[in-house]
Amino acid sequence: MSDAQTLITNGKLITWGEPNRILDSYAILVDKGVISKVEPENKLISQYPDAKLLDARGQYVLPGNICAHTHFYGAFARGLAIPGKPPKDFPEILEKLWWPLDKSLTQEDVRASAQIMLVDAIRHGTTTLIDHHASPNFISGSLDVISEEVDASGLRAVLCYEVTDRDGKQKAKAGIDENVRFIKAAQNRKIADGRISATFGLHASLTLSESTLEACLSSIPSDSGFHIHVAEHEVDEYDSVEKAGLRVVDRLEKHGVLGPKTIVAHCVHVDALEISKLASSGTWVTHQPRSNMNNGVGAAPIESLLRAGVNVCLGTDGFPHRMWEEWKTAYLLQKVWHRDPRRLSGTDVAEISIYNNARLAQVFFPDAPIGVIEVGAHADLIFIEYYPHTPLNEDNLPWHIIFGFHESMITTTIVAGKVLMKDRKLLTLDEEAIASSAKKQSLGVWERYYKQF
Repeated sequence: MSDAQTLITNGKLITWGEPNRILDSYAILVDKGVISKVEPENKLISQYPDAKLLDARGQYVLPGNICAHTHFYGAFARGLAIPGKPPKDFPEILEKLWWPLDKSLTQEDVRASAQIMLVDAIRHGTTTLIDHHASPNFISGSLDVISEEVDASGLRAVLCYEVTDRDGKQKAKAGIDENVRFIKAAQNRKIADGRISATFGLHASLTLSESTLEACLSSIPSDSGFHIHVAEHEVDEYDSVEKAGLRVVDRLEKHGVLGPKTIVAHCVHVDALEISKLASSGTWVTHQPRSNMNNGVGAAPIESLLRAGVNVCLGTDGFPHRMWEEWKTAYLLQKVWHRDPRRLSGTDVAEISIYNNARLAQVFFPDAPIGVIEVGAHADLIFIEYYPHTPLNEDNLPWHIIFGFHESMITTTIVAGKVLMKDRKLLTLDEEAIASSAKKQSLGVWERYYKQF
């Protein structure tokens, strides 16, 4: 189905507006990729008899999910056995898994890993993704390759390349150049009809020297921000104090990295003053609870961040793009971490993952509202086959999502008015062919990975 005038009928609409509304017997008119009308169904059917009809068959229709931080390049880690003794902490996980893996990626591996993760996103109803890429042996042009695959998929994405000193100054410079080149290309809004945006990627304070940080600041195009990991583990703070005499957020503030267009991922080990600086600067913090649990790094102080006024969002960190699963984990992690079932309410989880994620996406796609069903918004929508056995309303919806929704219930995914998956059948990507090809490629990736030990 094209992105021409389409009428979505027979659905129960969850608008995620402010206030949120659940509308029955309403329809959505989509025109040129945006929502042009949300009105009673009978009225729109009579007014637009020639529109293409998309029957939701009584399903819930709601905005597509948004992932605030992910890593497409990590797709080939699935099933990979780390040699030797299991890593004892997060620094060892970086040294034994992620850094050798990203060095193992060729141009075609970068392409394949992006395809795998894009299939995953469509199937699981995640329509906008903010990616953070690394492939030290294929830097120049890497964001073009990912962009091509995002374009082919029909999804919406924000891309960057992580600059780091861990592979030497020459590659750090190549990473800077790749970010600058791609940001400038994306700023003209022509890539994938404006569905692809860009930011400036930095790995983490612990792998960035003072000189490289300064080089990034002097190179970044105007009207852009950064995307960086912050205090995921204590080592990031210890390294920053040793290197610069400052904690990580203080160091980034000194270099001008913080701000309303900058994303900092994790912030598990920030202190009170760092939280205050994140809030006052308008910096975006992304929470990835499944990843934090898997890496054994602790639980971010989400309630303290929210109370201080920090813009907290929700990402996956390369886990499957099942955002409702991330909701559930965020909701439960704070309770077990604090041994208090009162911690982090469902309303807070919705604030983070719906409203804040949408506000963050709006920074990169300012042409129209995103993450909401309203006139003028991007027509990024999903259908879910959910049959509640108790009343579902605007007040208890977050708890229905946490305890009832599952990504297997998603039947249809739409971005910019284009149907990417209909009745669980992918229309823009061949999932079976992509998986089959990637399985063969993984042998080469794994071989190059193991040769480093």
